[in-house]
Amino acid sequence: MRKTFESVVDPVIIFDNVQKTFNLRHARSLKQTVLSMVRRTDRFEAFNALDHVSFSVNPGESVAVLGRNGSGKSTTLKLLSGVLRPTSGNIYTMGRIAGLLEVGAGFHPDLTGRENVYLNAAILGMTKAETEARFDDILEFSEIGNFIDTEVKRYSSGMYARLGFSVAVHAEHDILLVDEVLSVGDAEFREKCHQKMRELQAAGNTMFIVSHSADQVRKLCQRGIVLDHGRVAFDGPIDDAIAAMQQKKR
Repeated sequence: MRKTFESVVDPVIIFDNVQKTFNLRHARSLKQTVLSMVRRTDRFEAFNALDHVSFSVNPGESVAVLGRNGSGKSTTLKLLSGVLRPTSGNIYTMGRIAGLLEVGAGFHPDLTGRENVYLNAAILGMTKAETEARFDDILEFSEIGNFIDTEVKRYSSGMYARLGFSVAVHAEHDILLVDEVLSVGDAEFREKCHQKMRELQAAGNTMFIVSHSADQVRKLCQRGIVLDHGRVAFDGPIDDAIAAMQQKKR
């Protein structure tokens, strides 16, 4: 169960013995399904994406989640954002969370950029008044210009990503979840994103970042949690975490 607490405590995120299990289907065709039913064999296999994971994050920390593909990184972020619920264990968060799990995930293709700013901001928990107060900053950061009143289905992937990122980082939040989104856009915009992230850090925001880029997490994070087959293999200073991850790749 994911819970929000309001009392004055040190951590803003607590993972308490969290497990997330998915049932993987064996049979991929009608014939295989029928044979499994006739033979009464199990068509599913339990897969523990996260296996009794525990950690806590203090206010203002920037934490990188590292590991190979399939290690449980994105599942961790989805559990934190509330997209998924744990099979067992508890997740506690304090404050408002903005998730950059997929840039522009809340956009509707038939709506304009302007309309989608308000829609996406509402999904991230902002009121209409908060969005109106930040609209000019969102537009300026995204560099969309006059295309803001064009349907987003006509946007390039870069325009889509810039507007989605801009809405998320200008949202009112205490915890920012980031899943590989800083790899989008050109080099100049990526540097602009990094600068904005550093500003959010300086303002005391807590960040929880998934990235395959060692250089990126070194710039943004002080701490790294390495996941391996759904378990915490290392939790400590970012340089040591990167070294631990690279050691596991050998």
